[in-house]
Amino acid sequence: MNGLISLVGVAVVLIILRDVFHTLWHPTRHGGLSRIVMTALWRLSSRTSPRWRAAGVAGPLGVGGVVAMWTCGVALGWAVVYWPHMPEGFVFSSALEPTRHSRPVDALYVSLVTVATLGLGDIAPAESWLRIVAPLEALVGFALLTATVSWVLGIFPALARRRTLALRVCHLRRAGITDEQLDSEAGAAVLDALAAEIAGVSVDFAQYPESYYFHDGTGDTSLALSIGHAAEFAERTRRAQHPGARIASLVLAAALDDFATVLDERFLHTGKPRPEILDAYARDHGAAPRDSRAAR
Repeated sequence: MNGLISLVGVAVVLIILRDVFHTLWHPTRHGGLSRIVMTALWRLSSRTSPRWRAAGVAGPLGVGGVVAMWTCGVALGWAVVYWPHMPEGFVFSSALEPTRHSRPVDALYVSLVTVATLGLGDIAPAESWLRIVAPLEALVGFALLTATVSWVLGIFPALARRRTLALRVCHLRRAGITDEQLDSEAGAAVLDALAAEIAGVSVDFAQYPESYYFHDGTGDTSLALSIGHAAEFAERTRRAQHPGARIASLVLAAALDDFATVLDERFLHTGKPRPEILDAYARDHGAAPRDSRAAR
């Protein structure tokens, strides 16, 4: 029976570690548990005050919730491994009575102290296999802390690139560039650069899908609000006379198609063409689609 309880704890730890692996180190997939947490908070924010979503708290709260879930899950799983073997498998300090400090809460205490790498030593493993398992938990705790910091430091540059792209599209729109100006070598260079930035943001959404759940507001830094204008640039130069501008238009359209595909496969699941996907992206981030804005 004790062995069965310990196996349950091992299963909990493995489930958490699998989620960490798919979230942090496997960019083509998204961890199942972390995705549930992030999506749930995002959907909850859409049902509350628009001001609450505009404040952008869903993303940071989601990341904090995922990290808390991982930490608590690892600590709880190892506590379930330790508990059936207390007090026989552990050495207690002289200030502690073993029979009074062998409850589940004491096993959780040992696990938390170990995963945090504090090593207080008042309750220490004595059996040989536990003396191997406990340092493994400390190693997992240290790796989890390091990986979490790297994860957070990767998400915020991705957000900066996304907001920079949105601002660049807004600048191009406000500049009032004519079709004749786009149909030139300079216009081709502008469209090429725009396509490259969109491709970069597509990679960011694939590698850091959590960044989708960070709201950009409704101003010029909102990509959901401005990405439709990039599609307009591609459409305006589709039949350009300048060969470079025509090629750049095709490249920009392909980049937008890839961008829409990433959004739809990972987050929106509409199964519709690119214009409708971009409109769904705008609605999901609290921005009116282009047609609605034009009507107003």
